[in-house]
Amino acid sequence: MSGDNLSPEDSILEMVSRALEEADETLRQTFDRSLSADELVSDRWERAHRLGFGSRASVYGSALVYGDVTVGQDTWIGPWVLLDGSGGSLTVGSFCSISAGVQIYTHDTVGWAVSGGLINRRTGPVSIGANCYIGPQSIVAADVEIGAGSIVGANSFVSESVPESAFVAGSPARLIGRVTVDGNVVRIE
Repeated sequence: MSGDNLSPEDSILEMVSRALEEADETLRQTFDRSLSADELVSDRWERAHRLGFGSRASVYGSALVYGDVTVGQDTWIGPWVLLDGSGGSLTVGSFCSISAGVQIYTHDTVGWAVSGGLINRRTGPVSIGANCYIGPQSIVAADVEIGAGSIVGANSFVSESVPESAFVAGSPARLIGRVTVDGNVVRIE
């Protein structure tokens, strides 16, 4: 793209491309990772602050946030997450990890679709207690509460509420065990 015949747009694109490549190289050298362009130019902690999330919370630039969403302090919202509070309040507690690709909904349109529009969409709040881990690619349905200290295994579909300190997994998610924290050790029994 270099040369005397560059249009102003080409030279701007070239400068942006070069800046992104340099930022990516710095990130790879410093943290041994490479991110997409949107992640290179956004600050996860600043975005969480702008969204009114708790102190030290972070949310990736690729995450989608709709409607009434509240997130507690020190919570990590991973890449490609969907937090959809458009059907009711969606609350995530403090010290939670919402892993890559998780989708959390406060509504569904199953009844509406299969009834040809005769049934309204179903709505309901979602609450995730403090100190929870939601595994990658999991889905949490509307009108579900996940109790504090719980773990949701990867690729799970959570359609019913989960008690505190529970480990659930599967599609649909079922109770697998109980979570206990003993000093610096997490046990699933």
